[in-house]
Amino acid sequence: MTGGPSAPGPRRGSLRFRVTALAALAVLAVLGTAGAGLTLAHRAVLVDGLDEGLADQADAVADRLRAGRPAGDLPAEDVVVQVVDPGGAVLAGSPRLPARRIWAEVPRRTTVVDGTMPNNGTDARVLTMPVGHDVVYVAGTLEDVESSTRALASSLFVAVPLTTAVLAALVWWLVGRVLRPVEAIRAEVDRISHHRLDRRVPEPPTADEVARLAHTMNAMLERLAGSAERQRRFVADAAHELRSPLARIRAELEVDAAHPASADPAATHASVLEQTVALQRLVDDLLLLARGDAGAPDAGAAAAVDLDDVVGRLAAARRGSGPRIDVRDVAPVQVRGHEAQLARAVANLLDNAVRYAHTAVTVTLRDDVGTAVLAVADDGPGVPPDARDTVFERFTRLDVARSAGGGAGLGLAIAREIAARHGGTLTLAPDGPPGARFELRMAVAREEDGRIAGSEPG
Repeated sequence: MTGGPSAPGPRRGSLRFRVTALAALAVLAVLGTAGAGLTLAHRAVLVDGLDEGLADQADAVADRLRAGRPAGDLPAEDVVVQVVDPGGAVLAGSPRLPARRIWAEVPRRTTVVDGTMPNNGTDARVLTMPVGHDVVYVAGTLEDVESSTRALASSLFVAVPLTTAVLAALVWWLVGRVLRPVEAIRAEVDRISHHRLDRRVPEPPTADEVARLAHTMNAMLERLAGSAERQRRFVADAAHELRSPLARIRAELEVDAAHPASADPAATHASVLEQTVALQRLVDDLLLLARGDAGAPDAGAAAAVDLDDVVGRLAAARRGSGPRIDVRDVAPVQVRGHEAQLARAVANLLDNAVRYAHTAVTVTLRDDVGTAVLAVADDGPGVPPDARDTVFERFTRLDVARSAGGGAGLGLAIAREIAARHGGTLTLAPDGPPGARFELRMAVAREEDGRIAGSEPG
């Protein structure tokens, strides 16, 4: 039986499982090491206590021997004593010890693993003390030490894994609670498609990393939604702009085909050629903007460009018809960039001004402390206040421009795109005389200037 995705469990590849496993292994290693150290320290303390008891007993026997008295009553249970002369003969010893020397050539304190304790045959802790020419051996059983050490080790052997398991369960639960908002974000992102970019991921009411992640993702989705909407409008507007000249070309050709007797091939040819040129110009503009959106690499290195020469050449090409273009305040200024792109930007600004101007277009160019400022102003109706923010958007045309002579609404968008590629700006002056005044600003050319980002127009 098939269904939806299974509930999340302890999958080995999940972050929850890895964090829990790493935490459990770390705790097990720490507790295991601490338990081993505690066991060794416990045994060492017990052995030290036993050594102190053996030393006290050895001191008592030695004091009597030094005073010339007999060794006295020697213990015979957990502690045994044996006094040996230099020849190895046993001078005194605890009851039930053999009459022979038991421990020979042992350090001052040592553990003898031979099971020679008289009562239980366990290992012994032996202390050696010279008294004149004689040697006193005092031995104590390690049975209590070993028994206590085994009991502690057994307790830790159970407690350490149990504690690790409890902590692992706690970490599993805590990590699950911490990652619950992340899982909610993942599930919501999984439901988002290019048709549902209006959806947003849930933002936890905290100020931690997960909340910042959700906020960042929502901001990203907002940008994607805006970009998708702009792309949708761009495609729709581009299709409309491309369809209009094609429709006119088709209509003229169909009329000539339907009425060949009254057709004027020369007029049709001229009209179709004009529409084709306009169509090619529109396609070139669309390709230029598309390359900029795609981040197409530059076709060549930037070079020094005499911006005043570009302005003069383009202004001269537009003289003779329409408003007068005044370039008397154009000063020599050199910038670094791509001449073809800069010429396209200046041409678009001039064409926009000529289209709106009543009688004159004024162009100024100056070096403002290392910044080239190109201003193109017209004496036309100006830009309405409600259109100042949208005048640079693609396919934006003011109502007065919606005529046969109007453009496709890409000129200012292309000019601003080219300015941005050259590290500059294109803005609409906020106030001034009647009409519109557009200002292009970019850095003046210097020897250390590098390459300019952008692409050559198609």
